[in-house]
Amino acid sequence: MTLEDVKGKKMTKEEEYYLASQWTLMRRKFKKHKLATVSLWVLGFMYFVALFGNFIAPYDLVSYNSKIVNAPPTKVHLFHEGKYIGPFVYGIKMERDPVTKRKIYTENTDEIYRIKWFTHGSEYKLFGIIKTDIHLFGVEKGGVILLMGADSMGRDLFSRMILGSQVSLTVPFAGTIISFVLGIIIGGIAGYFGGAVDTVISRVIEVLSSLPTIPLWMALSAAIPPDIPIVRVYLYITIIVSFISWTGLARIVRGKFISLREEDYILAAKVAGVSNWKIITRHLIPGFMSYLIVSLTMSIPGMIIGETSMSFLGLGIRSPATSWGVLLQEAQDITSIAMHPWKLIPLFAVIITVLAFNFIGDGLRDAADPYK
Repeated sequence: MTLEDVKGKKMTKEEEYYLASQWTLMRRKFKKHKLATVSLWVLGFMYFVALFGNFIAPYDLVSYNSKIVNAPPTKVHLFHEGKYIGPFVYGIKMERDPVTKRKIYTENTDEIYRIKWFTHGSEYKLFGIIKTDIHLFGVEKGGVILLMGADSMGRDLFSRMILGSQVSLTVPFAGTIISFVLGIIIGGIAGYFGGAVDTVISRVIEVLSSLPTIPLWMALSAAIPPDIPIVRVYLYITIIVSFISWTGLARIVRGKFISLREEDYILAAKVAGVSNWKIITRHLIPGFMSYLIVSLTMSIPGMIIGETSMSFLGLGIRSPATSWGVLLQEAQDITSIAMHPWKLIPLFAVIITVLAFNFIGDGLRDAADPYK
């Protein structure tokens, strides 16, 4: 029975199953993976926040206040002395512990600062194009709102984490895409043509795989001129490193091509005079496209962890620019964490993102074989 035979006729579930395309079956099976579906929504929300980060963050990267250094998160209140007045925050009062001399921040209930929506603040360019100073929320003049506390320079951690997501969630994609494309092309050439080409590429892969990552990052960080903007420096390093991190995927693609190039449909295409390029792009690569999609999904969290690790070590993004790794630099000291536990909040953002990508990868891996 063909699709034309059942037009105008209601199909049974069994008929729909056998007549559906592989991509349709993959989509249906992916939807049944609850964790993967939830993770997709979580990632969608996180990328939405990153996209509109400058609008959502109440402060910019250079805003600081020396009077609120290491201040804890501020509480949002709705009632004052039993009377509802809408969302607001109290003023912040700093005192010294008489014994330890540590700063202690308390609420000054004599000062009330209402939270305002779509308020004016620091100027920025939305999407890098539209110049505006409108922010999603803020407080009345003289007040401070710190949803996640402040860092050691009196900067709002919530704003810096939102703005840092623009780097941590996007820049790793550049390295991932480059590595992905190079791995497919170079591994495909080695596996399809074989012979001397395969031998040379295999030896190059072995050499590149033996290079240690962290010393390489250190050398690249020192080699790039210091007058280049910080985020661009990291982007350059990521692109350079991606040119040597394609080796794992290339090996897998090479093995897949070697196993598929002797299949009957490939030999038939060669006899029919189909060009090598068309055989590779239209027959070989689609033969394991589902695996490539899973591989791409699973490699992104690795790049995100790589960015976080390098920035944490001071080899990637550096202040005044920010990323989640930069924010975690203040969490290196156990004493700092004990006294200011809110500085660990960016760590949970990294964990949630990596887990979400891994769950999506698991869902895609299960959906890759929809006939199971």
